[in-house]
Amino acid sequence: MKTESKLFCGCQNKYGSPPNTHICPVCTGQPGVLPVMNEKAMEQAVRASLALGCAVNRTSVFARKQYFYPDLPKNYQISQYKIPLGENGALYVDGEKISIERAHLEEDAGKLVHSRGGITKIDYNRGGTPLLEIVTRPDIKSPAQAADYLKILRQRLRYAGVSDCDMEKGSLRCDANISLSPGDSDRLGTKTEVKNMNSFKGVFRALEYEAKRQEKVLTEKGEVMQETRLWDEDSSVTKTMRTKEEAHDYRYFPDPDLPPLVIRQEKIDEIKVSMPEFPSQRKKRLTEKFKLSEYDAGVLTGEKEVVDYFEEALETAGYENAKKLSNWVTVELMGRVNSENVQFCDQPVKPEYMGKMVFLIKDGTISGKMAKKVFDIMWDEGKPPEEIIREKGMKQITSQDKISDICGKAIEENPELVEKYLGGKTGVIGALVGSVMRETKGQANPKLVNEKLRQLLEKKK
Repeated sequence: MKTESKLFCGCQNKYGSPPNTHICPVCTGQPGVLPVMNEKAMEQAVRASLALGCAVNRTSVFARKQYFYPDLPKNYQISQYKIPLGENGALYVDGEKISIERAHLEEDAGKLVHSRGGITKIDYNRGGTPLLEIVTRPDIKSPAQAADYLKILRQRLRYAGVSDCDMEKGSLRCDANISLSPGDSDRLGTKTEVKNMNSFKGVFRALEYEAKRQEKVLTEKGEVMQETRLWDEDSSVTKTMRTKEEAHDYRYFPDPDLPPLVIRQEKIDEIKVSMPEFPSQRKKRLTEKFKLSEYDAGVLTGEKEVVDYFEEALETAGYENAKKLSNWVTVELMGRVNSENVQFCDQPVKPEYMGKMVFLIKDGTISGKMAKKVFDIMWDEGKPPEEIIREKGMKQITSQDKISDICGKAIEENPELVEKYLGGKTGVIGALVGSVMRETKGQANPKLVNEKLRQLLEKKK
């Protein structure tokens, strides 16, 4: 989750730092230390729980989950077991309800770094960072639905502002339990747990493989073993990691160093008031208030930072220009973000600049073709559109008299085109428009040029 410090100590919660530079006696499990709860982590956990439709328990309890692994220096993990912070929520995937059993706070373990020669190093920077584990009930019916659920989950948590949910950085991780059942029964078979999936596509492929593997085992009258398996991305198979331990093997008991986590109802109500509009609500408002299509509104609301940018830019562009602005944001801006491989939040075009440029297209100051050049300069130099137009002399020519003079000149210099037009081949007017646009270096208003050429040519009949 997004916090400045770890769950039970003051060490910085930061990704990508040199190994073992954000550690202290508390998060490395030294004797005699005491954990202290991070209030911000509690608030973020409440926000996440509300975003997932969970009931927030005003009192939850931390427990020690005992297991032994090199990246867990205390030999236990502080987690929540019997009384989690959030429970009984749901998300919907294409109208189907996916029930969420619980959302509980816990601390992360460190990271094992394996290298050649069988050497393993341990980076404890991640140890103690605040996690929220979200557990669904067995409602997901297919690998595709599992991937779709994760996308919706990620979107909702990003909207709530509780996490970046970046799978590459490990801020969204997924373990999936999968079991098969006979086609005529709701009874679930023996489950396996699949780990090491670091993309939505990876989740889909791993579960698809594991379903086929289990089906083959059962078809051959074998027995599916309850175990934990790793997804091998390179060979596209799951491999046995260890046999599955039952919950009681962890020997949970309440952490004696941490009192129950008690949250005032006033605090929960305060967080509720601060919750944002979620994608479905925002999409509905964009279609109803600004008359955007379902598709355009869906693209804009896919990421909170994109729709935030759009609505800020709209203040400058004018609400009547919502459709045009939507096209510029979803096609030109997002296209450039993708081609340049930058994060949307790092792109250089300010929303007020984008809005102003769209306004200038609408009021005739620049044409759509000229706007593409303005946009390129805004991207490269970060300047406002008015300054670019002034410096480059790009203001559109809209003077009726000036356009009439230039159109008259084009007609005089192209008698063969005029003859064809008068002979009924009216499509040649496009070539005359092109001649005027070249003469004015693209600054003449194309609509006015077309109208004026037709007026002058009609007079010759």
